[in-house]
Amino acid sequence: MDAVIRPLEQSDIRAVQHVAQESWHHTYEGIIPRYIQDTFLTEAYSDLNMQRRLDRGGVWVAENQDGIVGFANLTPVNDDGEAELVAIYILPHHIGFGIGTKLLQSGVSQLKGLQRLYVEVEKENEVGLKFYEAKGFNVVKEYDDVFAGHTLKTLQMVKEYEEV
Repeated sequence: MDAVIRPLEQSDIRAVQHVAQESWHHTYEGIIPRYIQDTFLTEAYSDLNMQRRLDRGGVWVAENQDGIVGFANLTPVNDDGEAELVAIYILPHHIGFGIGTKLLQSGVSQLKGLQRLYVEVEKENEVGLKFYEAKGFNVVKEYDDVFAGHTLKTLQMVKEYEEV
């Protein structure tokens, strides 16, 4: 199950769209209604938005013998040394093999001047929450997030990094 981590390429877009869909449906079943998930996925992972991600950079894919099995999307570091982990998703049957850790480490290694990495996680996403806690993220605030008319309990977490 070992995966190679590399930057997103044009030919990976369909596979990343598939990983996003499968991961969302698995992660948010019973948390976010399916029709809201599908509406979000159609927009956020449209061909146009995937092309924007590709052009901007900051998207890493995990590839193994099964193809693309996960991805992570990080923003560039701002003037305050802050960046955001926008997304990290792994196909459900590939969770627990260290792929998320490798994606996170690869993405962070490219963020020069990083002091704080933020991530937002839905409070009921127990797998995600445990992953971030295990990686050293701490909750800094909790708030209600209205997502397509559906209220979610969202946790903002941060991990501090030493300046290199």
